[in-house]
Amino acid sequence: MKTKIIKIIILTILLSFLLIFFLPSRTPKYNRNYNNSISELNMVEIGGVEQSILIRGTNKDNPIVLFLHGGPGYPQISFARKYQKKLEEEFIVVNWDQRGAGKSYSRDIPEHSMTREQFVLDTNEVIDYLCKKLNKKSVYLVGHSWGSELGLYVVDKYPEKIKAYIGIGQVVDGTIGEIISYEYVYNQAKENNDVKSIEILDRIGIPPYSEAVKETAAQRKILSKYHGVEKQVNTLNDIIIGSIFSPEYTGIDFIRFVMGNAFSAKAMWGQNSELNFIKELPKVKVPVYFCGGRYDYNTPSILVEEYYNLLQAPYKEFIWFEDSAHFPQFEEVEKFTLLMVRIKNTHEKIKGD
Repeated sequence: MKTKIIKIIILTILLSFLLIFFLPSRTPKYNRNYNNSISELNMVEIGGVEQSILIRGTNKDNPIVLFLHGGPGYPQISFARKYQKKLEEEFIVVNWDQRGAGKSYSRDIPEHSMTREQFVLDTNEVIDYLCKKLNKKSVYLVGHSWGSELGLYVVDKYPEKIKAYIGIGQVVDGTIGEIISYEYVYNQAKENNDVKSIEILDRIGIPPYSEAVKETAAQRKILSKYHGVEKQVNTLNDIIIGSIFSPEYTGIDFIRFVMGNAFSAKAMWGQNSELNFIKELPKVKVPVYFCGGRYDYNTPSILVEEYYNLLQAPYKEFIWFEDSAHFPQFEEVEKFTLLMVRIKNTHEKIKGD
């Protein structure tokens, strides 16, 4: 009897393993009460590369909001629904695994194509795809971290396609931001008599780093320890759990995530060391909202506030998220959702667009 139970347990584990890895991914449909809804997870050719796009909304007459994830190579399709359920009632919510990230990772993607310029073109192509598919003229664009760097370049190049831009964990100055982050975490380590962290920080030195991936990762590990990246969430756990339990991701997709994250970092980290939006982009043609986590020293909010004060825009707001670090859209979900609804109500002029 005992042997039989053990065999059943082993068989169950094996079957679960097979399901996690080999069941096709999908996204759940809405119930029949939402007869004008959309819920699709598709691979779409963007810039000559098959890329994954998740589209969800209870009403196709609502406007589109496109999220540009961070990283590069840190996508959110695997756990997006956990935080965006209320948004799906107000918008057609689109999450996109960018070139080389998550479900969009492939060994066939040439490393030389992993440039900011190509990602701007990809984003424009995604916007055109969405507008054509959903019969819209423009989108709300949300950029987070690396996605905020990408987002501002898209806003600058294609303002007619953007209703409003929402920057979260906004990148402002590649080098100055890293110096502020380094000094903050060094002071935290000193205050806590954290000898080991001080030794590591002394070794890598003040930015810019000579080995961008390795040394930035070392500094971010210490920054995470002092909650300068995530205060209330653990997005890596969200990705792991999402890869096991959410239908949008499979075990194979998690492997793609790991490989894509390493590939994207190797190809792109350090590309923005010369970036300075204060000098490069002092004026934009669309309404801008910056969401600043009070504890964010990954892309320091104090630097974003400085940029905000100087930026010229048709309309602008800076919104502090007092209990957040680098992920206010996940750490203070209700506040972020209410902000997005207010933005929608402010800027919607034509029903259905």
